[in-house]
Amino acid sequence: MSVSLELKDIVQEYPRPDGKGVTRVCDKISLKFDQPGINMLLGPSGCGKSTILRMMGGVRPIGVRTPTTGTVLIDGKACDGAHDDAAMVFQRYANRPDLTVWDNVYFPFRMKLWKKKVSKAEAEKRVKEVLAAVGLPDKDDLLPAQLSGGQNQRVALARALVLRPRILLMDEPFSALDAQIRQEMQQLLVKLHEMQPCLVVFVTHDVTEALTLGDRVITLSTQPARVADDFQITEPRPRSGIWARSTEAVKMEERILNLLHAASPGMGQVRVTV
Repeated sequence: MSVSLELKDIVQEYPRPDGKGVTRVCDKISLKFDQPGINMLLGPSGCGKSTILRMMGGVRPIGVRTPTTGTVLIDGKACDGAHDDAAMVFQRYANRPDLTVWDNVYFPFRMKLWKKKVSKAEAEKRVKEVLAAVGLPDKDDLLPAQLSGGQNQRVALARALVLRPRILLMDEPFSALDAQIRQEMQQLLVKLHEMQPCLVVFVTHDVTEALTLGDRVITLSTQPARVADDFQITEPRPRSGIWARSTEAVKMEERILNLLHAASPGMGQVRVTV
């Protein structure tokens, strides 16, 4: 599957609440992704990771020029708004409380764009398949209030995957879950990515999560965000606890933490899952 996502010299500034000048959130970010894989965007809380991710998906706040300067390109073309080939999954899964699991996952196909692209029969087939893939084939008639947090996040993930996006953008989707459920969701993502390879950009501030999931780990400094480091991980997934305690993994963890400390001394927070 051919796909290309590029950020060129991205600067993002927002007006200060007091009206005196601007706050620079991102400072000359340049990144290129040109093949399927799981790319982890790591950095301290509040450094601008989510701002960058939303730009990739074409999410633009009202009344603010985004980006301030620079360009986001998908397949070599400027992306100035929502893109058909990009889907997002957020920490707050935003399932509609009045719709069943089935209807939440089917919801994108009610929109004019996807009605034209995908027939009703094909859409229903996809929903059935993706609910089975995320382990919810018997929950299709339940409401979100009847599900656990992990199950609700599976619904949100299914709603993104049902569109078969070439680019999947994930904004700390598992951070609100407890440790066991978070690990299960990480394993599920690996499984789903094997079934449906795409270009994943996954925002986290958890170093362990980045090393567990990533083919590539990009580390940002604290605000304004700059690229502090960018490296590949060649260890095959799923990665065992033994590998996580290996010299290789420990060195990677120390590399990330040392860079974050040097780039952002005493500012922001990252997490190392125990």
